[in-house]
Amino acid sequence: MKIAILGTRGIPNNYGGFEQFAEYLSVGLVEKGHEVTVYNPHFHRCPEDMFHGVAVRYIYNPELWMGASAHFIYDFLCLKDALKEGFDVILECGYHSNAPSYYLMRGRIKPLLVTNMDGLEWMRSKWNRPTRWLIRQLEKLAVNKSHLLVSDNKGIQNYYKNIFNKESAFIPYGAEPVLKFDKSHLHPFSLKEQAYYLLIARMEPENNIETILDGYLISKQTDIPFIVIGNIENKYGNYLKIKYADTSIRFVGSIYDKHALDSLRYYASIYFHGHSVGGTNPSLLEAMASQAFIIAHDNEFNGSVCGENAYYFTSKEDVSSLILANRDVVDMQREKMIQQNLRTVYHDYSWHHIVESYENLFLNGIQSEFYGNK
Repeated sequence: MKIAILGTRGIPNNYGGFEQFAEYLSVGLVEKGHEVTVYNPHFHRCPEDMFHGVAVRYIYNPELWMGASAHFIYDFLCLKDALKEGFDVILECGYHSNAPSYYLMRGRIKPLLVTNMDGLEWMRSKWNRPTRWLIRQLEKLAVNKSHLLVSDNKGIQNYYKNIFNKESAFIPYGAEPVLKFDKSHLHPFSLKEQAYYLLIARMEPENNIETILDGYLISKQTDIPFIVIGNIENKYGNYLKIKYADTSIRFVGSIYDKHALDSLRYYASIYFHGHSVGGTNPSLLEAMASQAFIIAHDNEFNGSVCGENAYYFTSKEDVSSLILANRDVVDMQREKMIQQNLRTVYHDYSWHHIVESYENLFLNGIQSEFYGNK
């Protein structure tokens, strides 16, 4: 198959989320003998002409001077170009800036247009009412214009079935179990193993960062530092930095070294996961793969991934209680939860399994009677 992957900030990944997904999926499909192209903004250059056998195509993106609204133009230009290249499959990552360009399909059944719907973007509190309405219209457009939909979480899959009466393939993000760790990654932050708390997230209200940090302060366990990893150079990030300035909470910015992140997760006393809007969040899978002890926000998405192998919170009081209770969690119970999460990653979320699922989805879609090639 000749496959294009659109809707990301490009490969190699230096951003996260869909970019990591595009990197692993594209390389995995190439290893299976398919011809894959990933679309990159013109300013995100790959050091080589090919990325591990994946072709990289550069499309002009005016984001550097237009801001976020440029994504609509960029996504339009990507799909317009891809429709001229004879691809069998076009995979769109996300929908809210991609969907308007779907009108370029104009009833075409070729190429096969597949959309990974990601999370429920309209639920984010940063959007005002008109913007939420617009995002929901874009969601509806993507649902109606795509040949196939992918949901990365059972909760997301249920949402599209219940709201739109639309079936979608459940294919989550992937992760690879991590078995080697390096304590030297603790040294730049003057940390000791099992003697700090950790949170890795984008600085957005839906990630329940304040709930977690307020709970930590209420617990009065502030002799144990709390490390927050993520870009704080935005309005909400600056607000958090000011609010918690005179505490033992340390905002260390973004870290892109995967080995460092894996080790920081592994050696943390508790890894907090506050995401509440997305589906299967990559950072949760990576925490499971890194053998972290997890306390997560209590919602359908996180619960469907971790099940009984995490503790859950809904309020700052819950967070405080769980931090205090962590002192009494016996090592055997803790290790059992960690190892069960690791087994879950092996069995359900390995990249080999994810790549194979996408390959089968694409092949079945092309061969289906609906698609006209049977």
